[in-house]
Amino acid sequence: MNDAVRILLLPGWLDSGPGHWQTRWEALHGDRRVVQDDWEWPKRGDWMARLEEEILADPRPAAFVAHSLGCQLVAAWAAHSRHTDRVRGALLVAPPDTERPDTPPQLHGWRPIVRQRLPFAATAVVSTDDPFCAPERAAEMAAAWGATLVQIGARGHINAESGLGDWPQGRQLLDALLAPQS
Repeated sequence: MNDAVRILLLPGWLDSGPGHWQTRWEALHGDRRVVQDDWEWPKRGDWMARLEEEILADPRPAAFVAHSLGCQLVAAWAAHSRHTDRVRGALLVAPPDTERPDTPPQLHGWRPIVRQRLPFAATAVVSTDDPFCAPERAAEMAAAWGATLVQIGARGHINAESGLGDWPQGRQLLDALLAPQS
């Protein structure tokens, strides 16, 4: 992978805890977590503004590694930012369906889901038994975003409870996404 590309970790609702693969990647690979001001009642505009600040704070190109609501953040940010050319790609892991009737009220501000094609390469990684998104809905989002869909079987919400550890397969997907195209 190109060392000049900085990896920005975009956790979802309530952040990623100590056993989460994003937290492990932060420690193992030196990836940078984008810290939001409010993890409990996330406001889409506030999260987008924070991501924009992070992009503008460093001139190096970035790659996003988003989990859950972080995937919705990437889509919303990309639809509004004038700085999408600074992003080399996005690994979108376990995008949630925030339009489901059982969506917690804290996440209603993330409706409707932004379905604009992403202006950079993307890979969406989904599980067949994600409790927050049916596989069909995840496939629809990936298609709308122009992302390559990778199904990894029954791994729940692809989080700490999924038993992924350092999730080397996820890192391989990121490396492939960012590999120079010949």
